[in-house]
Amino acid sequence: MQTSRSFVKRTRAGAVVKVVREHYLRDDIPCGAAACRLCPLRTDAPAPSLEAQPGGATSSLCPGPHYLLPDTNVLLHQIDILEDPVIKNVIVLQTVLQEVRNRSIPVYKRIRDVIQTPEKHFYSFTNEHHRETYIEQKKGETSNDRNDRAIRVAVKWYSEHLKKIEDEGKIPVIFLTNDRINKEKALEEGITAYTCEEYIKSLVANPELVDRLACVSDEGKEIESGKIIFPEHIPLSKLQQGIKSGNYLQGTYRASRDNYLEATVWVHGDAEEKEIIIQGLKHLNRAVHEDIVAVELLPKGEWVALSSVVLQDDGQNEDDIETEEEKENILKTSVSKDMLRPTGKVVGIIKRNWRPLCGMLSKSEIKEARRHLFTPADRRIPRIRIETRQADKLEGQRIIVAIDGWPRNSRYPNGHFVKNLGSAGDKETETEVLLLEHDVPHQPFSQAVLSCLPKMPWSITEQDMKHREDLRHLCICSVDPPGCTDIDDALHCREIENGNIEVGVHIADVSHFIRPGNALDEESVKRGTTVYLCEKRIDMVPELLSSNLCSLRSDVDRLAFSCIWEMNHKAEILKTRFTKSVIKSKASLTYAEAQMRIDSTTMNDDITTSLRKLNKLAKIMKKRRIDNGALTLSSPEVRFHMDSETHDPIDLQTKELKETNSMVEEFMLLANISVAQKIHSEFPEFALLRKHPAPPPSNYDILVKAAKSKNLEIKTDSAKALAESLDKAESPTFPYLNTLLRILTTRCMMQAVYFCSGMDNDFHHYGLASPIYTHFTSPIRRYADIIVHRLLAVAIGADDTYPELRDKHKIADMCKNLNYRHKMAQYAQRASVAFHTQLFFKSKGIVNEDAYILFVRKNAIVVLIPKYGLEGTVFFEEKGKPTPRLDYNNEVPSLTVEDTTLCVFDKVKVNIMLDASNIQHQKIQMVLVEPKIKGNDVPANLSTETSSNDEPEKKKRKLQK
Repeated sequence: MQTSRSFVKRTRAGAVVKVVREHYLRDDIPCGAAACRLCPLRTDAPAPSLEAQPGGATSSLCPGPHYLLPDTNVLLHQIDILEDPVIKNVIVLQTVLQEVRNRSIPVYKRIRDVIQTPEKHFYSFTNEHHRETYIEQKKGETSNDRNDRAIRVAVKWYSEHLKKIEDEGKIPVIFLTNDRINKEKALEEGITAYTCEEYIKSLVANPELVDRLACVSDEGKEIESGKIIFPEHIPLSKLQQGIKSGNYLQGTYRASRDNYLEATVWVHGDAEEKEIIIQGLKHLNRAVHEDIVAVELLPKGEWVALSSVVLQDDGQNEDDIETEEEKENILKTSVSKDMLRPTGKVVGIIKRNWRPLCGMLSKSEIKEARRHLFTPADRRIPRIRIETRQADKLEGQRIIVAIDGWPRNSRYPNGHFVKNLGSAGDKETETEVLLLEHDVPHQPFSQAVLSCLPKMPWSITEQDMKHREDLRHLCICSVDPPGCTDIDDALHCREIENGNIEVGVHIADVSHFIRPGNALDEESVKRGTTVYLCEKRIDMVPELLSSNLCSLRSDVDRLAFSCIWEMNHKAEILKTRFTKSVIKSKASLTYAEAQMRIDSTTMNDDITTSLRKLNKLAKIMKKRRIDNGALTLSSPEVRFHMDSETHDPIDLQTKELKETNSMVEEFMLLANISVAQKIHSEFPEFALLRKHPAPPPSNYDILVKAAKSKNLEIKTDSAKALAESLDKAESPTFPYLNTLLRILTTRCMMQAVYFCSGMDNDFHHYGLASPIYTHFTSPIRRYADIIVHRLLAVAIGADDTYPELRDKHKIADMCKNLNYRHKMAQYAQRASVAFHTQLFFKSKGIVNEDAYILFVRKNAIVVLIPKYGLEGTVFFEEKGKPTPRLDYNNEVPSLTVEDTTLCVFDKVKVNIMLDASNIQHQKIQMVLVEPKIKGNDVPANLSTETSSNDEPEKKKRKLQK
């Protein structure tokens, strides 16, 4: 049957049209109870998932088997409770799911995952299309009240329906709601209803669940004084009007790592981005890092400059607002007018971007207290007040906490305990924290994903050979780092009959195994990239593909996507062609093994000959690329040598690059450029490309000044001018100078990003000096490459297209996610290196090493230790000693401490040690040893923390209070 309603509306053109909306109702939608024989069996409906005799937790409110039916707010706020293995047999109404989807996509995705987990026995009931549970909205009734009524009608229908099931006895349905009015109406209608807190506290065998209850109402949770600390947030409707009229500005709130009383808001305008400074507790007004906020600009007379003071929230006296005001006064320093920046205050929250947070419990000093402060690992997040009975057990543990709300009269937000990760300092625990904090998806692949994999044993079939060339006769080999199991690429090189050279780059055909839209494809795009940690690899695709069927290992048949060029001996491309292929690699070599073959005077087999030809061509190609303006930059990378038993780092060295590294890189770059040209020529509106924007001139200031200190000139007019300047910047007496300059140049660069060709006009890749570029060569570890493979396959007629592949808006959204995933993967990798560096120095005591000064600050020097690729900032502050003096000689900074002057690129000696006094924020400390500074006898006063490479914003100068 169907219901319909009609209404008239006026179009933009002024015409009046009649709109008829039809709503179809059915009487054959099953209730989901396995014991039910009343509901008809339908093959197109979800299988019954509610247990006949519901198991799970035992409740003192309802001792026997029962089903739970939560309302929207319980689902939104208590998702951590509902995900617990103890909570089973839950009915999720369509009304509730739709409301959750409209209000929180992350929670919606989580509840969908729970519904799809068989052992949880959650059932989604389509009450809006069931003839007996659908209701019309009454005249004058709000949508919210209508939905509340629809939920109660569905609960009542379930209660009546389940009474009719024979043999099983009456199975009650418990309605969970935190809405007082809704609960009262339910009880009046004869429905069994409890608040979530009442029900969870009734689970006497599971007291730990009480800690995980979200604080959904702030009543009774405020600090005892009840004093209003923060201004009231303006309602969203008024904020939107204010933004439209220009009274308020909308932007992303970025909290400072170094000063908890300071933040910036990045306003994304049509013309350019604008940064607004926010200072002081009341002006920050309960915003949390990454929230979307509305800001009101202050009068120009109240504008400030970014503070150079470091203030950490000690959390010792959360009710003492006067102390906060004293700290705010420290921020107010007199500065010149040209340093003042637009300053504002947060007047409202447009969108909260709260996430589960890792950190540690700061146990209350009050005996038997239940309320404690949680200190997040991320310094940009405020402390959070939680209630827990497990404080003794959780002390010294890494835990996860979620924020529930932040009332006006509370110094800190309220939250609840979610999960215990393990002991702080434990390697496994810290790795888990690292992955969670950088939002790296790392859960095991679901059964739905694994079911998309090919059945073993696998072999190439006749169907697979359609649209493919058989290249198994070619002398193909791969060259990779030692221990590499996910081999994406392989190469071949041979002379052909006309005297020219044929070169082939063969890339794993991952897109053959990952088909558009299936569970494996959705999981791969969600992960976006493989994440490489020091001791662990978080794969983008399951291991069967990454290390086996897609890995181009030697002596096995593998499917590939080949890019083949005909070149002359000057490495000039005469022809290019692309084909899907079958290959059989003759050797899987490391960079060192390939280099040894090239350098050998006795080896002349086919593989070695091929490698020598490839290396010769690569050198010509690299020179031509650099002559065209490509940059050769430097970034110190480190390699750890692990103890075979404890897996702790026992040695730390910077990675040494060989000719073969460059050889492989040149042909990968060439393949990426060739494919970019092809897919853009075929699909100019929806090709997935990669660009590297040119840095703004101001980015180079630090590099130009540093070079000037050594009487060198760096030109930054173009990439070519910069490359030529760097090549000339040599010093016979200081061979490491050029490397230091290239390291500094890397810091000046912008981030390379993926984009859709139909949504952008600037394709240029600044670092490579290439007019167009993409990623094609690593589909095992990058999802962008899979999309590029699909586009290329369609372009050469080897595969079919699909709607999402030709939708530039969907490609652009995908690029946004991929850029985020790549950025977080980089930060996670750097954090892993930092953690293993701490483990390395933990067992070393004090280590003395040479270092070079990279930057000079007001009261510090930033140094680089080449041996370890380690960077840190040595601070000069001692009570009673003269303040260090920062001087500028022809715009070149130098720091005078006592009678010693320190300049950029000076060679110094430092002592390195681990400071483990704060177990959550351990850091590497350094002390300047040479040149010796008068009075520099107490290491504790000349200390540092290593530069945190996972910080998106620049590190500010650290001043001790």
